[in-house]
Amino acid sequence: MNQERITVVLADDHSSIRAGLRLLLETAEGIDVVGEAADGAAAVSQAFALRPDVVLMDARMPGTDGIAATRRIVADSAAQVLMLTTFDLDEVVFGALRAGASGFLLKSVEPDQLIDAIRRVAAGDGVLAPEVTRKLLREFAGGDDLEANASPSSSDDAPAEVSEHLTRRELDVLAALGRGLSNAQIAQELFVSLATVKTHVSSILSKQQLSSRMQAAILAREARLA
Repeated sequence: MNQERITVVLADDHSSIRAGLRLLLETAEGIDVVGEAADGAAAVSQAFALRPDVVLMDARMPGTDGIAATRRIVADSAAQVLMLTTFDLDEVVFGALRAGASGFLLKSVEPDQLIDAIRRVAAGDGVLAPEVTRKLLREFAGGDDLEANASPSSSDDAPAEVSEHLTRRELDVLAALGRGLSNAQIAQELFVSLATVKTHVSSILSKQQLSSRMQAAILAREARLA
């Protein structure tokens, strides 16, 4: 395969979990583990120093937790963050996505699914565990905001606002993001190139002042585009 290798930093406070993840990823084609961190602060330092493609981030760690670390990493554009956690608690899911995580998976995920998720996140796609997706859809339908520190989510009679500067095609792409489609799926649906989709996604994030495509997906659901 003639493609660049994907670099990954592992962030988890349990050394045994990091060891298991390293063993798994080092057997995967095209993926290199370039660093490890036992807490959020170390994960931020590793991300800033190494500029990996993906940080595989545990949500719950002592000191600086995974959500706070994700927010700092994404704000600096140091890496894409794929969040891993044992429980799909609402406040963790919403906190991670609003912090700018590109994906969210449970630690019970199958090894091949985790490897595929890392590749998708590195390529600019978003990933959500099926269990999380169902929960998000239910919460969007109810209009509830489950993160205490997040800005209020739109109620049923007050949909989230979409920038008037989005083009018709960008609205189509935003709606597709809300339905959980990958860049390749969007390209196929809209009969455009993959590069064109990536350009539209970047433009949407810029115009809406968002940090990740997952935040764009949340916006699309709240604005009832999807």
